[in-house]
Amino acid sequence: MTQNTPLSSRLPLPSEDVTLRVQSAAQLRARGVSAAQTSAQCLPGGPWQQILPGVYLLHPGPPTGRERLHGALLYAGRPPVSARRAPARLAEPGYGPGQEDAYGEAMVTGVAALALYGFAAVGPLGALHRIDVLVPRTRRLRSARFVEVLRTAVMPRAVRVGEVPVAPVERALADAVAATAEAADVRRLLTEAVREGHCEPAAVVRELSEAELLGRPAVVGAVDALLAEGRAAAEARLYAMVREHGLPDPVWNVELRLPGGPRLGAVDAYWPDHAVAVELDARAPRYGVPARRRQAEEDPQWAAYAAKREQLERLGVTVVHLTPRKLREAADQQATVVRTALMAAADREPAAYVMVLPR
Repeated sequence: MTQNTPLSSRLPLPSEDVTLRVQSAAQLRARGVSAAQTSAQCLPGGPWQQILPGVYLLHPGPPTGRERLHGALLYAGRPPVSARRAPARLAEPGYGPGQEDAYGEAMVTGVAALALYGFAAVGPLGALHRIDVLVPRTRRLRSARFVEVLRTAVMPRAVRVGEVPVAPVERALADAVAATAEAADVRRLLTEAVREGHCEPAAVVRELSEAELLGRPAVVGAVDALLAEGRAAAEARLYAMVREHGLPDPVWNVELRLPGGPRLGAVDAYWPDHAVAVELDARAPRYGVPARRRQAEEDPQWAAYAAKREQLERLGVTVVHLTPRKLREAADQQATVVRTALMAAADREPAAYVMVLPR
């Protein structure tokens, strides 16, 4: 294609594909459109408009939410100045290897990412005034217009929502909470994340802790509500697993105790005839302790779990340890584990008699 080729023949025809309606300067140059020609198209009353530095909307109307999103990723994903002299790979229309190059390592996070995940609490993408984009800390890139650039030392692995690279739900939630001042709004976001099954409470609390957000007044009460919601959701999944897989009915949420002796601890489900107990691990991460330190320090909550389990098993009670995540992602497998423990009861020595008390 030469400079004598008419400008109209170098450009994509009007399309439903957002990647054709929003183009970076590099993509236009790869099609033979010079910077001067691009500027001329963006003059007042012209057919194009510049919506971000180096990013152009190839129609005169207001950008849609998807167009703004694509433009934000093109802006944040453009290569550093030092790398722009290298031969550029042409970004082909539509999504593919070329489009990945156009986005670089950038990914959508914060409220915009939650909108893509379908969070009702944030509303539709087109109604958002700001799009947060996560980039490596080494990028020297400023926020511009509707794009807020967030930097991080360690980039998470992006999740693909359609064609869009998006931060994992837990990270997107933490970035959204960091920009939210109202406690009620924070509570709605965190509660919906767990209630709708987007993620587990422990993962959210870990991200909030890493971001040093747990001490904020707007977050403290919301985290307590998050953990309570997560516990209730895990219990509901446990009830459903027992019912849907035809397991015998246990007694629910009881305290075990030796006759005339000490309390042995609470369990979420117990089959007295089989001496089998199920315990949900819904521990909260230790507030304010970053993950690297938590890994290096003893977890007293886990130590208490382990001590209770050892004591019950010495008495002949089989304890099945389930996590909310396993119940959510592999309920069939967990039902098999419980069923196996119940069937094995006939081959074990009789367990010590324990009293079952309301919890």
